Amino acid sequence: MLSDELNAVVVSVEYRMYPEVIFPVPYLDCLAAAEHFLSPEVQARYAIDPERVAVAGDSAGGNLAAAVAQEISTDETARVKFSVQALIYPALQALDFNTPSYLQNQNVPLLHRPLMLRFWLQYLGADLSLLDPWLANDHSAPHHPGITPELRARLDWTALLPPKHKGNRRRPVAAAAEKGSSPRGPAKEPPGLLDVRASPLLAGPEVLAKCPRAYIVTCEHDVLRDDGLMYARRLRDAGVSVAADHYEDGFHGCFTFVAWPMDFDVGRRAVRGYLTWLQKNL
Repeated sequence: MLSDELNAVVVSVEYRMYPEVIFPVPYLDCLAAAEHFLSPEVQARYAIDPERVAVAGDSAGGNLAAAVAQEISTDETARVKFSVQALIYPALQALDFNTPSYLQNQNVPLLHRPLMLRFWLQYLGADLSLLDPWLANDHSAPHHPGITPELRARLDWTALLPPKHKGNRRRPVAAAAEKGSSPRGPAKEPPGLLDVRASPLLAGPEVLAKCPRAYIVTCEHDVLRDDGLMYARRLRDAGVSVAADHYEDGFHGCFTFVAWPMDFDVGRRAVRGYLTWLQKNL
């Protein structure tokens, strides 16, 4: 559909996945594929207009697309760069699993909160016994030595979300650890927890400012809703043009349900909105 309607060359990256590999291998696979495709030799072979190249992905693919877009945008040796990025309900951070959308939609199919946390643990190569501490957000508690106030501000939903999605919630204030006690989470954290290649939302404003124009889809009934909303806000704050489609009746994975017998109206609308935006902006 993409190829036909956009008259475009479409490359689908068969990146390696868990349990065969863990982070950063899937990211590095996607980056290698992007760098290869963006090379002038390959683009000439497929008659690609170097001014009209997009990177896109949904869910975990949205994470990878955002991370690759950041890397290519800041690579001074890259002769061709992406002109747009399209992110469909992307997973963008693994530090705060108590955002309003994570709590409001924690039991909503198709992506329950514990399942999403398990995916993060697997991707980062962490021990699955950490699921309970992560469910309690202990891995990013205030006493974590590596999470500076500046870093926390980059995913502070109390400041980045629109009032409608903050609701009446306030960020919980954690009690200080007892003197001499050690926090549960940080001592066992996986190496990639604070890596922007795994959590693109953690990137600094100087990186975001170089990113291509963005199209971001979020769904109301999705634990990842706030990740996408916060990223859209931070990109705009960095001066990047962002178009955002939010589906009040949307749920995680709805993009996939567009063919009988599992077709949903919201899925068809989301796909059509995505194609329409690319037709006008790519």
